[in-house]
Amino acid sequence: MILRMSSLFVRTLREDPADAEVPSHRLLVRAGYIRRAAPGIYTWLPLGLRVLRKIENIIREEMDAIGAQELSFPALLPREPYEATGRWTEYGDSLFRLQDRKGNDYLLGPTHEEMFTLVVKDLYSSYKDLPLSIYQIQTKYRDEARPRAGLLRGREFVMKDSYSFDVDDAGLEASYQKHRDAYIRIFDKLGFEYVIVKATSGAMGGSKSEEFLAKAAVGEDTYVRCTRCDYAANVEAVEVRAPAPQSYDGVPDAHAEATPDTPTIDSLVGLLNAKFPREDRPWAAGDTLKNVLVTLKHPDGTREPIAIGLPGDREVDQKRLEGQLEPIEVEPFDEAEFKKHPALVKGYIGPGALGEKNATGIRYLVDPRVVEGTRWVTGADVEGSHVIDLVAGRDFTPDGTIEAAEVRDGDACPSCDEGTLEAARGIEMGHIFQLGRKYADALDLQVLDENGKLVTVTMGSYGIGPSRAVAAIAEGTHDELGLAWPREVAPADVHIVATGKDEHVFAVAERVAHELAGQGVEVLYDDRPKVSPGVKFKDAELLGVPTIVVVGKGLAQGTIEIKDRATGERQEVPADHLVDHVVRRVRA
Repeated sequence: MILRMSSLFVRTLREDPADAEVPSHRLLVRAGYIRRAAPGIYTWLPLGLRVLRKIENIIREEMDAIGAQELSFPALLPREPYEATGRWTEYGDSLFRLQDRKGNDYLLGPTHEEMFTLVVKDLYSSYKDLPLSIYQIQTKYRDEARPRAGLLRGREFVMKDSYSFDVDDAGLEASYQKHRDAYIRIFDKLGFEYVIVKATSGAMGGSKSEEFLAKAAVGEDTYVRCTRCDYAANVEAVEVRAPAPQSYDGVPDAHAEATPDTPTIDSLVGLLNAKFPREDRPWAAGDTLKNVLVTLKHPDGTREPIAIGLPGDREVDQKRLEGQLEPIEVEPFDEAEFKKHPALVKGYIGPGALGEKNATGIRYLVDPRVVEGTRWVTGADVEGSHVIDLVAGRDFTPDGTIEAAEVRDGDACPSCDEGTLEAARGIEMGHIFQLGRKYADALDLQVLDENGKLVTVTMGSYGIGPSRAVAAIAEGTHDELGLAWPREVAPADVHIVATGKDEHVFAVAERVAHELAGQGVEVLYDDRPKVSPGVKFKDAELLGVPTIVVVGKGLAQGTIEIKDRATGERQEVPADHLVDHVVRRVRA
């Protein structure tokens, strides 16, 4: 196969697109792989489509190898199955909804759990039919409020989603492990660094959940790894190790004190140390209990205020909070909300005004570090006043706990006694869940077991984003010159550049292109006759094919140059031996 630059539908750009925020977006547009059609929606041009298809084929090969079978659902889906599982409402504004001419409700599929469940229910009824794994590679749609970063966060994207169906939990565990192993093989082939981390199940439901994250500074996901053990988790899934309950014998009774002009935690700590010093050590920000108010917007539209209590040296992590509450949305607690609750004194809110039994009735959830016996300084619900020596379990009882505080480098590992956590950024590339029976229950998917008894099927869900993988690979392999694709996913194996105006050069390049293609090598041939060598070289570096063959001045000495795009290494090869040399390199 030979792609010729003279006729290829591609136009490289020298300037970055104005809306490009990350390198992959910038380079994929400049190199002519994708083109923006609308915010968060992209056209795949021939070179980009070749990369996407190669990624899909890698995924397809590994899914088929574990016995999964491919099918394809429509993207336009009826409302009723999603109504049955509650997700017609839960998805909120993220769902693309539409009606046909008769007024029937439809949606553009954001994910297909319901359809997979129903097709198995339609066709299978016995334990003898299971285990079963089926998958599709298909376009999905989500109405992202802020599409950004090119292919990394779009409104239309390609996803491989597969589902396993088993009679019991032991079967689910086996299916989950098969998929997990297949994912490792897939990501090993895709050519970028990745990490597997514990994750939350979110709106998907289920129990065990893991993410495959491509390591990338531009990633929207933050994960942590332990410095001593193999613990790794998305920050949304980190569970703070709560301290043991403490004795509060000898702790003075709680007492309110005037603390004027303390608008910040730092100013409060300064005043405490100046006017109310502790005997054992100075007061620190972590001794204060900060109470943060937010409004929860439930999928059915109802709104609920909640208060979150956490140590004063921590901030609420919005993504972490949303991860605990999904599909509920979190919004700021604004002035209108304060007016509804006059018992709340801004800047001086304490547990006394919070909780179901108190005046406001606002649910009060605290960080897991706020355990019985811990001693705090917090708002006294009076302007200019704080309570000192307020003890959890003695002086107040929260309504529950929530993992909402930021996770920081140096925090204790939840899994081992010696390690600490360090954070990094990543791009979510795959997510696997043990769904359990959530969707089977909702849609009544049952089969007869070996005793003739109806049992509810248990399910697993396994997703990979092929279109996002294009961007993730570009993020992980580009350099200052352009893209640098791993061979497994590159749009071609070899980029032949014919330089100068000598007809003999073009004749040799043409012959080399045909000989390589005859041996199954995919060739991109820059045969443009009136384009300067400099432009051709810049395009070759920008396009990122792994092996660049330059046919030019060296022919006078009987040599042709080969350049490795990733390393920049150059080698002069005798023209007569070039084809064999390239074939060996491609197949190595």
